[in-house]
Amino acid sequence: MNSQPFATGFPAAQGLYNPSFEHDSCGVGFVADLHGRASHSMVVLGLDALRRMQHRGATNAEPNTGDGAGILTQIPDRFFRALMPDLPPPGQYAAGIGFLPVDRALRQASKEGITKIVAEEGLEVLGWRAVPVVPHSLGLQSSSVMPSFDQVFIGSPSGLSGIDLDREVFIVRKRIEHELSDDIAAYFPSLSARTIIYKGMLTTPQLSEFFPDLSDDRFESALALIHSRFSTNTFPSWPLAHPYRFVAHNGEINTVMGNRNWMHTRESLLETSIWGERISKLFPICTPGWSDTASFDETLELLHLGGYSLPHAVLMMIPEAWEKNRFMDRSKKDFYRFHASLMEPWDGPASIAFTDGTVIGAVLDRNGLRPSRYWVTEDGIVCMASEVGVLDVDPATVVAKGRLEPGKMFLVDTAQGRIVDNDELKTALASARPYGDWLQSNVRLGDLPLRPVSHPVHDDLLPQLVSNGFTEEELELLVEPMVLSGAESIGSMGTDTPLAVLSNRPRMLFDYFAQLFAQVTNPPLDSIREEQVTSAASTIGPEANLLDPGPESCRQIQLPYPVITRHELTQILHANDEGEFPGLRSKAIKARYRVAEGGEGLRAALQDVRTEASAAIREGASILVLSNRDATKELAPIPSLLLCSAVHHHLVREKSRTKVGLIIDAADAREVHHFALLLGFGAGAICPSVTMEAIEDRIAWDASSADIATARENYLKAASKGVIKVMSKMGISTVASYTGAQIFEAIGLGPELVEEYFTNTTSRLGGIGLDELAEECAARHRRAFPDRPEELIYRQLEAGGEYQWRREGEHHLFNPETVFKLQHATRTK
Repeated sequence: MNSQPFATGFPAAQGLYNPSFEHDSCGVGFVADLHGRASHSMVVLGLDALRRMQHRGATNAEPNTGDGAGILTQIPDRFFRALMPDLPPPGQYAAGIGFLPVDRALRQASKEGITKIVAEEGLEVLGWRAVPVVPHSLGLQSSSVMPSFDQVFIGSPSGLSGIDLDREVFIVRKRIEHELSDDIAAYFPSLSARTIIYKGMLTTPQLSEFFPDLSDDRFESALALIHSRFSTNTFPSWPLAHPYRFVAHNGEINTVMGNRNWMHTRESLLETSIWGERISKLFPICTPGWSDTASFDETLELLHLGGYSLPHAVLMMIPEAWEKNRFMDRSKKDFYRFHASLMEPWDGPASIAFTDGTVIGAVLDRNGLRPSRYWVTEDGIVCMASEVGVLDVDPATVVAKGRLEPGKMFLVDTAQGRIVDNDELKTALASARPYGDWLQSNVRLGDLPLRPVSHPVHDDLLPQLVSNGFTEEELELLVEPMVLSGAESIGSMGTDTPLAVLSNRPRMLFDYFAQLFAQVTNPPLDSIREEQVTSAASTIGPEANLLDPGPESCRQIQLPYPVITRHELTQILHANDEGEFPGLRSKAIKARYRVAEGGEGLRAALQDVRTEASAAIREGASILVLSNRDATKELAPIPSLLLCSAVHHHLVREKSRTKVGLIIDAADAREVHHFALLLGFGAGAICPSVTMEAIEDRIAWDASSADIATARENYLKAASKGVIKVMSKMGISTVASYTGAQIFEAIGLGPELVEEYFTNTTSRLGGIGLDELAEECAARHRRAFPDRPEELIYRQLEAGGEYQWRREGEHHLFNPETVFKLQHATRTK
């Protein structure tokens, strides 16, 4: 199976380079005839607009090797029919330009493989055509990796047409991508009865010169979607030029790793009468190794061809900021709330233009961080682009103009001959199905019956705190301000302590990860001033069939915050004790390992937990609670981050992750960085139970007048605000899309550990494995459970010393000795 069709042109991961870092910042736009009148002049307008966006693209060191340029149009039937007179009527044949091997024998083998797949799917190849190209203007790097361009025409003996034929050739194209061996691999920018794409590793002026087809007067279309690519800090490639099959994109999708994982695991639930059992031929939906836009387009393609209208599918993937909009109509909120149960947002700064050949439109992300403007002329020409000036338009002929607004959709329907108003479109979508009624299956956390919770015993709590690495410093500097003020404590400057992997002290696994932040053209958000577009809310529970929405799709629990209390965890665990909520069956799994067995014991315990999780899902569990609480002398807690990510990725690999919600009862989580990591590696919710017990214990022992309920509320508020702050630094707005997105880099973890338990996480330097990790856990555990009673030094926690220098704490670059020597050197010159 060819998991990565056609060569991307990316080098293999090496040194500090990793192909997963590929991002774009580009020019995007479209022109359309409002009344659907196909003409060659519309194609010319599209090419003219594209040339004007040359500055939005980029070139290699050679000025004639471009990052990419392309155009999508309707099928130019008059042009194709002049070349192949025996074609069926318009709409009853599909066409696409294949990027095939240059070698003649391999190209022929590729064509034979494609023809065989077409026949197996009940279709027929009507003919092939060598697409003429003029490559003399190309630079050496572009021409050296240039494929052969061969156009195929496919028909249906049963007379399928339009989108029905597209659904059949969708399977054909996916099989071509998955089944042809690497030496005869083929890539089709498009294969459709409605649209066709001409694109490549070109500059914008080169596109029409390279493909003479585009200059033929018979090449007619009522619309043109265009794109000029700037691949920021990346390698250009022929297939990765835009447009894709349905979209052209300017921006970054920051949550793409999580989105791909979720789509992979959803495949096990996908069913539709459109393809029946043949749907498995479409998998994987998101092709490994491709760009963020390619994955977005592949998912959009599935949704649209699987039954959703194109605007509906786009709004599922890029919803507007509905959560805190007090003025939004209830039916629209129900529409968005329902679809939040189906799919997480594909989040990040984005302007996306889209078309199916009849409707063409554009949408901005909820923050509106990409510019896009449009004009409508009196003769029915509509132009949208990432900047003004792409066409010479007489201002006197302009009847309407404006800019795209955050979360709003601009849509041109050439069949109806009008621009569909944003409110009209969304009202129609919201009223198409009884989303409000279906949401009755949704359960609010407050609706669950209250359950009794045991209170911590001071002497029993201390060993748990020590074995999970708590220090007095952390409780005083990090936890206490969160409890008292409802906000994180404020610090300044960086850290002068060693990286966790270089420390002589046992460090928490959380310390081996660094947050990634927005850079280059990807701006961070201001989580305070842009609070209206952020959301800490999410749902937890099983998903249903993405292609068959109904009330069972939202049998989930709504969570206002991703961090929950022990009382709320108990409510969820016992939600269905009386049979009141049959869709919410919880299963608690203990996660501890025999400390005497070291790394092997830890490895075996992780496998046991994963096996138990899979068995629980098969037995009907819809919520898994993984708990590393209750360490004993023989059993040490598995680090919650390792536990969470190991189970998450295991369930993703076996495609069962979306069948359950995942809650981590984390004995070792206490600060915002910990919560962000657990969410990023798949936790749907987190209960920092030991921290909560420590808060309650301190209030009780201090005989304080502080209210425990207020303390809990403040802590949760601070934790959630902190998570949103971390997300915002990466330009991500919602916890739902941040969950599982893995926006972190490992520092000091070895490749075997990372690949098995933190799959696809970047770890540039290598480092420790499971054995060393187990020894760090054991060092904390020995202090919590000493061999001799007189060594019960855990009667008080360690002072700490990571944030402030302590004699017995972590080493600091600036310590009394270095300060003394610096002073001495200065005084003595």
